[in-house]
Amino acid sequence: MTGTVSALEVRDPRLHDVVAGDPLRRVVTGFRFLEGPVWHPVERSLVFSDIPAARMSRLQMSASTADGELSVFRDPSHMANGNAYDRAGRLLTCEHATSRLVRQEADGSLVTLADGYQGKELNSPNDVVVARDGTIFFTDPAYGRAAPYGVPRSRELPFCGVYRLGGAGLELLTDDVEGPNGLCLSLDERFLFVADTERMHIRRFELTDSGVAGGEVWARTTGAGPGEPDGLKIDSAGNLFSCGPGGIHVLDPAGQALGVIEVPETTANFTWGDDDMCSLYICASTTLYRFRTRVPGIRAL
Repeated sequence: MTGTVSALEVRDPRLHDVVAGDPLRRVVTGFRFLEGPVWHPVERSLVFSDIPAARMSRLQMSASTADGELSVFRDPSHMANGNAYDRAGRLLTCEHATSRLVRQEADGSLVTLADGYQGKELNSPNDVVVARDGTIFFTDPAYGRAAPYGVPRSRELPFCGVYRLGGAGLELLTDDVEGPNGLCLSLDERFLFVADTERMHIRRFELTDSGVAGGEVWARTTGAGPGEPDGLKIDSAGNLFSCGPGGIHVLDPAGQALGVIEVPETTANFTWGDDDMCSLYICASTTLYRFRTRVPGIRAL
C-alpha cells in the first residue's frame, strides 16, 4: 500500500471532526473504471466492480496481509455496477449489460430480482441499497446502454426511474430524476437521497407507504476538478458523503458542505470498511484508494 499526496479542501472546520488527516493511500491499481464497492464485515472482504472490464474483484483482508489479497470474484459480471448486501448476507448486483438487478444465493447461483417495468425492459440498474426490513431501492438511468460503460442499444422505457422492491412488488417511486445514480437512506430510513448526475445535485425524498413525497434539491456539489454526484453514503453520525468535483464531498446532516476529500482521479463510489468501519475505500477510475475517517460508517450486516 503506497502513500500518496492528499489534501482536504476545508469549507467548515467541523470537517476535521469527521475525517482524519492521514494520507490518501493507493491500495491497488490497473483497472479500467471502478464502481460499486461493498464491505462484508464478517468475511472482512471488499467486493467491487470494474464496469468496462465486465469483472468483479474481491479484496480479502487479514491480520497477516495488511494490504489485502486480490482475487477475481465474478467473471463475466455482465458489466456490473452497484452492489449491496441484504440482511441475509446475499449480494445484490446491478448489471448494465443485461438490465437486471440480481441476487447471489448461498450456492453461488444468480436470481433475477428485477429486469422490467410494465412489460418493458429496465434501462440499466445502476446502484442499490437495502433497508433494515429488507426493502430494496435502486436507480435505473440509461448509462449502461452506451459505450464504454454498457452495451449500446435502444431504450424501451421513456424515462429514468428510482424504484422500490418489497412486499408490494416493484414500484416506481419517481421518474423526475434526469440521471438517477447513487442513492442512500437516512439514518432513520425515513428519507431516500438520490444523486442526479445530469443536474449536479442531490435530491431528498420522504418515503411513504404509497411512494414518495417531497423530492426537493437537498444539496449541490460544487467546486473545481472532474467529477459529479454519483455514489452516496451516510456515516453513523448522519453526515452524507457524495462523489463530486475533485473527489468526495462531505455534508453535515442539514446539507451544509464541510469540505472535500481530494482524490487524484475521477471518483465514482466508495464505502466504509475494516474492523472499526473507519476506512473509506474509494473507487476512483483506475485505482482503489483508502482514506481514514474519524466517524465510522454503518455495518451492512
